[in-house]
Amino acid sequence: MLCSDSSLIELQSRSDSEYISHSRTVLITDRKGWVSGNSDQGLWIYQARLLSRYLWTLDGKTPQLSAFSCVRQNSSLGYYIAAPKNWKRTEPKDRDAAQQSIELRVSRTLGAGLTEEVAVTNYTQISTVVELALEVASDFASPSAESGADRVPGTMKQKWAEVGAGEWELCFDYRARHWYSHQGDRGIARFHRGVRLRLKANVTPKYRNGKISLGIRLAPRQSWRCSVHATALMEGDEWSPVDGSPWSSPVTTTEKEDAFPADATQLTSPGSPTFPALVLSTLARSQKDLFALRLVDLDSRDEEGRAWIPAGGLPAYVGLFGRDCLASGWQAALLSTAMMRGSLSELPKTQGQKIDDWRDEQPGRFVHELHTDPRAVLNYNPHARYYGGVTASIYYPVVVSAVWHWTGNKQLVRRYVKPALEGLDWADKYLRDESGFYRYRKRSNQGERNQGWKDSDDAIVNADGSQAKHPLGTCEMQAFVYASKMHLSEVLWWLGDPETARRLFREAGELKERFNDFFWMENVGYLGMAIDAKKRLVRSIASDPGHCLASGIVDQRLATGLAERLMQPDMFSGWGIRTLSAEHPAFNPFSYHRGSVWPVENAVFVLAFARYGLHNKMQTLARAMFETAEIFKYHRLPEVFAGHQRDGEHPFPGMYPRANWPQAWSASAPFTVMQALLGIFPYAPLNVLLLDPHLPEWLPEFTVQNMRIGKATVSLRFRRSEDGRTNYEVIELRGKLHLVRQPSPWSLTADLGERVRDAVSSLLPLAA
Repeated sequence: MLCSDSSLIELQSRSDSEYISHSRTVLITDRKGWVSGNSDQGLWIYQARLLSRYLWTLDGKTPQLSAFSCVRQNSSLGYYIAAPKNWKRTEPKDRDAAQQSIELRVSRTLGAGLTEEVAVTNYTQISTVVELALEVASDFASPSAESGADRVPGTMKQKWAEVGAGEWELCFDYRARHWYSHQGDRGIARFHRGVRLRLKANVTPKYRNGKISLGIRLAPRQSWRCSVHATALMEGDEWSPVDGSPWSSPVTTTEKEDAFPADATQLTSPGSPTFPALVLSTLARSQKDLFALRLVDLDSRDEEGRAWIPAGGLPAYVGLFGRDCLASGWQAALLSTAMMRGSLSELPKTQGQKIDDWRDEQPGRFVHELHTDPRAVLNYNPHARYYGGVTASIYYPVVVSAVWHWTGNKQLVRRYVKPALEGLDWADKYLRDESGFYRYRKRSNQGERNQGWKDSDDAIVNADGSQAKHPLGTCEMQAFVYASKMHLSEVLWWLGDPETARRLFREAGELKERFNDFFWMENVGYLGMAIDAKKRLVRSIASDPGHCLASGIVDQRLATGLAERLMQPDMFSGWGIRTLSAEHPAFNPFSYHRGSVWPVENAVFVLAFARYGLHNKMQTLARAMFETAEIFKYHRLPEVFAGHQRDGEHPFPGMYPRANWPQAWSASAPFTVMQALLGIFPYAPLNVLLLDPHLPEWLPEFTVQNMRIGKATVSLRFRRSEDGRTNYEVIELRGKLHLVRQPSPWSLTADLGERVRDAVSSLLPLAA
């Protein structure tokens, strides 16, 4: 049930900090709005900390906080007060800064850099002189999961100068070089960046030892203003949107905020009952967060319009992550194909070309992450271009298929086929063993130990709590390969390559048969977690099989029992399905992958239940996800949260301490949930929209407007009737589109029998 109206629960990830962002620019402060030099605070641009200290003082002291808040994702505002130093404090009440106030108002906006407007106002009845000072420092550190920041050796120069009438400038210039040699990957890497602070004021400032000071005379009721603009320098040049430059700055805030809503499907529900309002608020926040994470320098255009890529998450994952951008784009397909198309176009540019063990690179493998911080650029670690994840390579074809289903654009999709096949070829060559299953192992001495979707070092555990040994093949890896080969085979048939299509279709079927024979644990009615180094089944009860259910690799006769097990109390916390059973010896609700709850995979499980016609479970888990959003500030789902049981002793879950928030694939998750509830499956190649809606009681009506399928655009209203059936009506239809009420051809709903098989054979004639 929903939290009661009297509940004061409101959670926030990283509760010791506040942060605003714009594309590659992130400002992390303490809760008062200052960069005081602790942890990961600072102004970060392209993952380098340009400002490691940034705070204002009045008369040598930090003023008292009145109020501070983010205003939008890229702006914040703070009010601070102090009593004037020449006030005669004869009465106790006069000692209060709120009674005799000098106000410092600090308004910040992020774009290509930081712009700050500062106002000092005298709200007393006496004249006074205020010393306003800005304390500033720079260290050009890299983000570090352990300490918050990590600085590499280099040379720092700084320069203070008057640059014009009423304008002064402080520049920090940082250079470093590093000769590296890692497993045969060697050379000299260089790093040169800087930051320029330009102060505009009508008072001449003084600069000494990291402090810019200004003496301000204020009459009663008088205000004084100045501005500061911090700009990044890349290789000595100001960060600007010059064509061909690797350092492209963002477009204006107005363009950034207005573009996505205009291109996207609109989702509404009439009236303002409590739960529909919560659903809409969660969806609206998620849509804004996805676009706020947009890496503007990676924008592109194709036949379908603008395409773009979200960063992994804030504040730590401001870069391109292969699996994350693919997964978040796929999950948000109900809104737009723009993220999927952006990711499918960008990832082949860094697809593996050679064997480089230090980077875990092999030909055909898709990149796991691209980092731009000093340590990565200088090759202290391999993360400037690191390949140590398997998911992007074995999931890319699924996203290709999704773009095909939504657009039906042969010219567009054809260019994705070669990299998709090369990714699968890589998996067959470097992951598949003689048993026919796919297993990973790291080759880099600085690489990720675990390279499936659960990539923390201690994620894959045996039933006794010990660590499973490599090489490892998780069950969902097999499922992703199966789904990719099935979906890509369909696309290839349409594109005129029936021979390759039949091969992939056959290989997928063979993998499915092997999979169910090996991974199914009859005694517990569940799938094993992985295949280990000795080709034994890792018999832990974990969330991984939920992905197998979604992929279709699970035999239909096993699906209901598997779903029942997923929703047992040791797995389903009431807020979501845990990554590991609460009864497992290695369970820890606070861990990254051993008992925590991830919205991204729970959304997939909602879709999995829909796929097998388990609509009650679909609705139960969907409701839990929206109720989880309700207890978080802004109705924003975090990357991950703790797996505490939802009960009287635990009215809300704990937090994983360094969870990103917003995070791309958590922001995309609610749209997958809605697509499952509405039973939407587009098939643009045939100008068909398949619908199988099952709205729950708590969401009796929902409207989808301006949904684009191929060259058609449709608006639909869904209503749940008293008998529990969900009906729909067409509000508007532009272009050619046939609406058919039935599950998708990929659904395995048992009671449709011959109808589904007929649909599959009409759309996927590959078995012959």
